[in-house]
Amino acid sequence: MPGLRVPFLDLSRQYAELRDELVSSATRVLDSGRYILGPENEAFSAEFARMHGAPFCAGVASGTDALKLSLEAAGVGPGDEVALPALTFVATATVVSALGARPRFVDVEPDSLTMSPEDLERRITPRVKAVIPVHLYGLPARLDAILRIARSKGLAVVEDCAQSHGAVFAGKPVGSHGDFGAFSFYPTKNIGACGDAGAITAVDEARFAAVMLLRDCGRRPGARYDHIVASNHSRLDELQAALLRVKLPHLEEWTRQRRSAAARYTRGLQGLPVSLPPADPENGRHVYHQYVLQTPERDALAKSLEKRGVGSGIYYPMPLHRLEAYRNLGYTEGDFPEAERAAKEVLSLPMFSELRDDEIEAVIESVRAHFS
Repeated sequence: MPGLRVPFLDLSRQYAELRDELVSSATRVLDSGRYILGPENEAFSAEFARMHGAPFCAGVASGTDALKLSLEAAGVGPGDEVALPALTFVATATVVSALGARPRFVDVEPDSLTMSPEDLERRITPRVKAVIPVHLYGLPARLDAILRIARSKGLAVVEDCAQSHGAVFAGKPVGSHGDFGAFSFYPTKNIGACGDAGAITAVDEARFAAVMLLRDCGRRPGARYDHIVASNHSRLDELQAALLRVKLPHLEEWTRQRRSAAARYTRGLQGLPVSLPPADPENGRHVYHQYVLQTPERDALAKSLEKRGVGSGIYYPMPLHRLEAYRNLGYTEGDFPEAERAAKEVLSLPMFSELRDDEIEAVIESVRAHFS
């Protein structure tokens, strides 16, 4: 559609659809006078746990805190190492550093761009205490192989589910396979709060109890001043919990819409010199937080789309070991070839559940026009 501008993301469309419900839920919380660890938090945690097939869930202040608290509950601390993919958002690594531990980077697979189990096995050292598989772009990592390696070495597994709400691997939702699942509700996620928010799912009651202590100043549940461990606090506030409760029942339909848009992209972009996202894993489901192409012409394609009024994004333009923050770890260019190649080639097309059919066709036409 010549002249049609397509935003990379437009959060205002979802708000417009849910405005009355969101305002009503916010008013309910404000009228209640309960703003921290109240009934909205409890209800949302139970509903989210049910949806993700996990017996336990705790709302926390952000996805970053969800990762950090999960690692801390797993016993990660100074002198330990944590294995994680070299291609992901930096927070997956910074939470490790914040605990005094060392990130142990692992290369990714060339098609899925999720953690390579084969490279994981090669890079594990005696100091590695935990593994963080990242379900990147909404596609589950190869959890069967990763879990097998981790369990054989007695390592905790924290699934980074920040981009994969509702994704499925081997018939089970992500966040219910490892010891913990760390979710983000940053506003741009498949289900987003109106600010920062996160959640931790867990399958083991004892480890979940550790999370509950750590998220609330080390306070014994139900007590006011009985602090039994030294900890900060990270709590999902009642206002965000209430807003998320409005959105949660829509997640399945939003996922269907994302998958429908992705299928149209895939049909429309066949035959071009680009690598398209992989299909669903067997008995699994990709939820398309991002629809990501890989092409050596990435930068030229992005400029071409911009000229045609089509938004795009790059996640991520630099692998973690090349960031200034982690140069002290001693890695050099060439240590993680697939992550390094991908950082030069990945390009995300517009992807959000409210994307219209004419906008999807305009994106397809613009990509094809570049290569023609």
